[in-house]
Amino acid sequence: MKTFYSNGKLLLTGEYVVLDGALSLAIPTKKGQSLTVEESNEKGIHWKSLDAHGMPWFEAQFQLGDTVEESENKTLFQLIKILKEARKRNPSFLVDANIQVTTQLSFPQNWGLGTSSTLLNNIAQWAKINPFQLLKDSFGGSGYDIAAANYNTPILYQLKNGKPIVKENLLEWKFTDNLFFVYLNKKQNSREAIAKYKSKSLSSTVISEISTLTRELVACKSIHAFEELLIAHETIISKTILLPTVKETLFVDYPHAMKSLGAWGGDFILAVGTEEHQAYFRKKGYSTIIPFKEMLL
Repeated sequence: MKTFYSNGKLLLTGEYVVLDGALSLAIPTKKGQSLTVEESNEKGIHWKSLDAHGMPWFEAQFQLGDTVEESENKTLFQLIKILKEARKRNPSFLVDANIQVTTQLSFPQNWGLGTSSTLLNNIAQWAKINPFQLLKDSFGGSGYDIAAANYNTPILYQLKNGKPIVKENLLEWKFTDNLFFVYLNKKQNSREAIAKYKSKSLSSTVISEISTLTRELVACKSIHAFEELLIAHETIISKTILLPTVKETLFVDYPHAMKSLGAWGGDFILAVGTEEHQAYFRKKGYSTIIPFKEMLL
């Protein structure tokens, strides 16, 4: 039996523009996904995916040579696509395999912490290939989520000439007791959001502005300065993607700063405030609130 594990992720700065080389800050989360491989007496690959409660949300029996239409079974179609791309990079991977594969999430699927990226990274470990290359060959994307899957500290992430540059950063913030994450009760499709972003023109100064804000945020010493940086970041991205900020849309009367994470309009936001301020969000129906220290690995 072989077991692999990958961390979940949250992108704190640089959403969207990380694709174009902006320096971005990402954190690995305590919750992630495991993948276990066992030999089986049955022919082919028996795949079972379990949710955070241990309940199956996907199950299939197949062989790598099977042809599946995306419209017929999207999950199976994407899974076989990843496995075939892994085989291209390692021709000895899954040759004449009779195996049982079980994946187990430790976070709810709709949280947007990386159901796909943790799966892809686990498969890359299993196939002994480069996970960034497997991402490029299958889903595409910036790769920050793949980096977070492999690091146990916050990271500064940047694409330079299409290649990922990763630097560990311990975040010496003294005010994390005043930071928490709020789930917006819906998951955003990151691939659709990326496609919309790529259809818009990008100002030449945006990349440098966000990179500078990321550096300033990492070095930030006070919660007041931190809030100002969050507001500045939200303003720049709002103008870039032509969407209102989450505060303008949902929480205009909240007294402190907040920031969208990842694809705007869903998943988590990062909010500044005390435990008392969390009641504001609960009254509005947002009951999933996680303190910064409890989310961060």
